[in-house]
Amino acid sequence: MTMLSARILARATRTQPRILQQARRLATESAPKHTESVFVKEREAVKHHAAESSELWRKLSIYVIIPAVVLASINAYKLWNEHWEHWEHLPPLEERVEYPYQNIRTKNYFWGGGDKTLFWNDKVNYHKRDE
Repeated sequence: MTMLSARILARATRTQPRILQQARRLATESAPKHTESVFVKEREAVKHHAAESSELWRKLSIYVIIPAVVLASINAYKLWNEHWEHWEHLPPLEERVEYPYQNIRTKNYFWGGGDKTLFWNDKVNYHKRDE
């Protein structure tokens, strides 16, 4: 019995290093150089393309979009001022003609005096109530 167990123990200790050597050899062996180089080249191409694309969008953002927003803001400011200059030349709200299709009321609103809509602006809107 002791001889059998000694033999098993010797075989177990002898095969373990061989298994470890095989595992080490398989772990350190790399794929064929051709496959690795194609993969690495493809990854490098993707990185290069990503760098070029991000640089393009950064330049577009700085040199195109920011000036376009500034110009659009200047234009909007000028139009806003022209609009209110035009309103200064109109007659007062109380003297303007109110057409029958303006400010139609079938029932009063449940807020305020019941005459003003939710988006009523006293500078622009006027309603002559039927007395």
